[in-house]
This record gives sequence, C-alpha cells and structure tokens, in this order.
Amino acid sequence: MVGLVAVRVVLADDEALLRRGLKVLLEADGRVEVVGEAADGAELVEVVLARLPDVVLVDVQMPGVDGLEAVRRLRTWATPPAIAVLTTFDLDDYVATALDLGAQGFLLKDAEPETLVRAVIDLAAGGAVLDPRITARLLPRLRGFRANRQLDSLSARERQVLELLAGGRSNHAIAEELCLSEATVKSYVSTVLTKLGVENRVQAALVAHQVGVW
Repeated sequence: MVGLVAVRVVLADDEALLRRGLKVLLEADGRVEVVGEAADGAELVEVVLARLPDVVLVDVQMPGVDGLEAVRRLRTWATPPAIAVLTTFDLDDYVATALDLGAQGFLLKDAEPETLVRAVIDLAAGGAVLDPRITARLLPRLRGFRANRQLDSLSARERQVLELLAGGRSNHAIAEELCLSEATVKSYVSTVLTKLGVENRVQAALVAHQVGVW
C-alpha cells in the first residue's frame, strides 16, 4: 500500500511508552498510519485480524504469548501481513528463529526515524529489511543455511538482483530498476536463492551484507 494511501501498521511491544514513541515517529512522516497496538502476542493476533494492516512490527520478548509465537500464528494465514521483528543487540537467537518462522526482517529499536519509515514502506512493497548492525552475527543461527554460498556461480545479472534485494527492494522495484518484467525478476530471485543455498530473500540479503555484495 505504497503511494498516496498510507501504509497501515500494527505495533506490538509490552512497553506502552515505546509503542507511543514509535507511533509518533512513524506517523510524523505522513506515509505511515499506525492502526493498532498490542502488548502481547495473543492481543497482536486479535488486533491484526480486526485491523488488517499491511505491516506488523513486533517485539520478540513479551509476556504470555511472545512475539515468536505470534509470528508463527500470523504466518499460517493465507495472506499474512509483512512482519518485521523489533529487537535489541543481545537477542540474536530470537531474531533468527523469527526469520525461520517467516518474518521478513528485523530492526533494532533504536533505529533512526527515517530508517523505520523506509523499512515499513519497503516491507509493504514486498521487500526484506535488515539492520546492518547485527546482520553478520545471524547467519550461523539460521536453520538450513549452508556454508557454501557459491557467490562465484552468480551471473552479473543475478548479482545485480541480489544487490537490490539486499537493499530491501521488492520484485516490482527491482523490475523497474533493471527494466525487466516482474516474472523475470521472480525467476532470478528463485535462482539466486538456490545458488546461495538459502531458504528465502531475507537470508539471501543477510549473505549479501556479510560478504559485501551490498
């Protein structure tokens, strides 16, 4: 929902003050509307069902039903919203688990306002979002990641696609950048994932950040 219509966001964190601060920062830009808030995972699922947001930003550590369980539940839906994890420096294992469950990215809670807004917009468009300050530590914790990434096997065009993917671009944005059809970009992304031995575009983006492709 990018463009004249604001991206609809639900925030989930057990700290009301943090939620309030994030809401102010996100809505100040004018392109984002916070349509709901939750203090735990169970409430988050209910709010998402009621408000149908484009994007969910969720803390992994909350009382009762935590953020990881909420991600798992939301990702079982036929058309789940885009999900990014809000985290701190010392929760790598939680973040890795959330990514394995299908979250499309992660952000540190102290991210700059423009970084948060850009991340939300990219998520709504189908991109992946990564905070570069913790990307390098996550790869060894990701389920199914293979050490042999075969970067040399990528063609020049595939490396271009990987670079743009790592920057959070959606298939549509990559297609526009490279003057290709979305179907062609989708095929390139699939090939890149296979060659890198990763399960999804978030893991591919992590590889790109670690080895300096992006």
